Amino acid sequence: MEQNPLVLSTSPHVKSSESVRKIMISVTVTLLPAAAFSVYQFGLYALLMYAVSIATCLLSEWIVVRLRKRPFSLGDYSALITGILLVMVLPPRFPIYGVILAAVVAIAIGKQIFGGIGNNIFNPALIGRAFIAATYPVFIITWTLPRVGFDAISKATPLSNMKFDGIVTPVSPLFFGTVGGSIGETSALLLLVGAVYLVAKKYIKWRIPASIFVTVFILGEVFHLINPVRFPGPVFHLFSGGLMIGALYMATDMVTSPLTNKGCVIFGCSIGFLVILIRLFGGLSEGVMYAILFMNAFVPLINRATKPRIFGKGADNE
Repeated sequence: MEQNPLVLSTSPHVKSSESVRKIMISVTVTLLPAAAFSVYQFGLYALLMYAVSIATCLLSEWIVVRLRKRPFSLGDYSALITGILLVMVLPPRFPIYGVILAAVVAIAIGKQIFGGIGNNIFNPALIGRAFIAATYPVFIITWTLPRVGFDAISKATPLSNMKFDGIVTPVSPLFFGTVGGSIGETSALLLLVGAVYLVAKKYIKWRIPASIFVTVFILGEVFHLINPVRFPGPVFHLFSGGLMIGALYMATDMVTSPLTNKGCVIFGCSIGFLVILIRLFGGLSEGVMYAILFMNAFVPLINRATKPRIFGKGADNE
């Protein structure tokens, strides 16, 4: 009888048609509706910011990769996504030189200094945003109202109105994005539409945004019940500021989020807790960026604490 030879090979043994490039392209496509809407809302200057940020991210990655004498990596499109996300969390009239600086920091320090894609500890776009917030604190809190001229400036976003003036913006403008704020974070509807596709394709871990939303909702409701005059309701927290884009597109970053299901829940709940803590009791009106970056640092510990038991090993033998 003919015998079939035993073929040995290295992992992975489960093959898939998915690739980093395909996933990154999908994420980019899902961001396009929100990005296009932001250009419609805030004008061609927002489009210029996108173009400059993307070009700077791609150029910075190319230069650093060449200096490190590593294989060319622009084909994975990760730098493209960083450039888009960075602009989406910046004010609409942020200076172009600031966009360039933020993009360079995001790629060179937030990503390549750790070894490139797959090795970074923190979300690169948020690293760029955090750096620029410390460098240009006045510009980072200067906002333009949607669909108005260049000189129409307002420092009153929904979150700052709530925190410093006690004015709560209705849910409808927050949901559809007809309010002031960062360029691409205002329309919760378009961000949710894109994220639904990513969840269906299993490109993002749904437990992370779900845990963030549930935690923010519960804590927001608790504090609202304690003092409804001082603290807004939970729905306001869900649709205001950068919670949607942070929970759906930044906290779910494959590299900087936990690997296990239990770890994703711990990670998401912790982010939600920090967001409410900063928004209600901190000196800032927004806390999504800092909450995500803070929890990024704990991901290795979360992975270690929630790693599954080795197959065939009993609890008594650990």
